[in-house]
Amino acid sequence: MKKATTSLALLTALFMNHPFTAISAEEPSQIPLWPKGAPYAKGDSKTDQPFVDVYLPNEKMRNGAAVVVCPGGGYGGLALDHEGNQIAQFYNSFGVTAFVLHYRLGTHGYHFPTQLADVQRAIRFARSQSTQYHIDPKRIGVMGFSAGGHLSSMAATKFDEKTYDASDPIDQVSARPDFAVLCYPVISMNSEFTHKGSRKNLLGEDKANDAKAADHVSSDLNVTAQTPPTFLFHTNEDTAVPPENSIRFYLGLRQHKVPAELHLYQKGPHGVGLQTGDPILGTWGGHLKDWLRTNGFLAPAGSPKRVAASGKVSLNGTPVNWGSITFTPDDPNLPFTSTVVRGGKFQATPANGPTAAPSRVSFEASIWDTTRNPEDRVIHTDRLSQNDAQPLSIHIAADMQPLQFDLIAKPQ
Repeated sequence: MKKATTSLALLTALFMNHPFTAISAEEPSQIPLWPKGAPYAKGDSKTDQPFVDVYLPNEKMRNGAAVVVCPGGGYGGLALDHEGNQIAQFYNSFGVTAFVLHYRLGTHGYHFPTQLADVQRAIRFARSQSTQYHIDPKRIGVMGFSAGGHLSSMAATKFDEKTYDASDPIDQVSARPDFAVLCYPVISMNSEFTHKGSRKNLLGEDKANDAKAADHVSSDLNVTAQTPPTFLFHTNEDTAVPPENSIRFYLGLRQHKVPAELHLYQKGPHGVGLQTGDPILGTWGGHLKDWLRTNGFLAPAGSPKRVAASGKVSLNGTPVNWGSITFTPDDPNLPFTSTVVRGGKFQATPANGPTAAPSRVSFEASIWDTTRNPEDRVIHTDRLSQNDAQPLSIHIAADMQPLQFDLIAKPQ
């Protein structure tokens, strides 16, 4: 099979560099967002001057993606372990650079728009340092938990809102995140589903009951077609921040045709973090990683494109009535794709087709609707025949002819 010969050109951008040196993920660097002093600052302590902890993945694993992480804490504290440090290490494990944001808090006298200014500056900083940290300025996201999820949702919907006066070239860089990840987020500030403590700390005592101020920071009311693709995770048992918050934001995304994925688990309290010890709830991190990969956020600039693909699949000589074909690139950063098989045929467009790269092929297939034979059960296989020693692997190419897969399997 002929290999693809075309590839994406590397994206390039020029940004002013900050005079700092990055260090390893084992010892995250603490970088002040405004080295000469932050706007709205009441002093010079760490609670007055926002900064980011920079976590760098292993150089050999680095794929160029990056994320600004906003820990929760009701705008009154920062859950820096399970919603900061652990999350950064999780991202580092599959090659993503993480910037954990220490934003200013209502309990220290800082109220809106200070927090939005902090996250806007953090995103601008990460993007301006694309050369310094070897990241792609077009693959920088924002992620937050609880109140940090609210802050991230504001970053995704209010990235053009001016919150402070520009002070250096970094402030000329876009503050729009390329994707957003919202985990049990506070979203609505004007309904019975809000988290009252977060609203009070964000808006301050004098505006805590101001309906207009609450509407302005209710992110479900601020979604537009420019809001970036978003992944949401919540639990049905969350009584501190009810799941209606995520549902409202998700519906706003659907209304504006923004790509989105919502995972709503039945069990689990508020503030669970990754919860890797729970065999069910702990799966959400894997779903997030799959979502990032499927949407191309892990693919380095210049990676192969997705291409159109079509063909036929038969099982024991009979066209597959119902099933799927899945192409999984050998490169773990490239998107995989799964396409339905109906009537023995499959077809995928360049928008959702396989990546033009060496890939493993697997199948789900049934011919029962044709044979009505009780022995014809659904099969799952990654090889054409049970006698094949190795899984099926092909090199997807942009100019390949329709594919033909003839599966042979004994009745189970």
